[in-house]
Amino acid sequence: MSGEQPSHLQNKASKAQSRADRTGVGKAQASKAQSEADSAAVTKHGL
Repeated sequence: MSGEQPSHLQNKASKAQSRADRTGVGKAQASKAQSEADSAAVTKHGL
């Protein structure tokens, strides 16, 4: 573990994904947000 804190985008995407998993609403949007946040983390931190 790198010790890095999740970015604001990652936190927001995680919450959206959790909400989508619970309610079944917005799954595609949450998945896209999660992918974008993960891609941003790779660019920023070289993960």
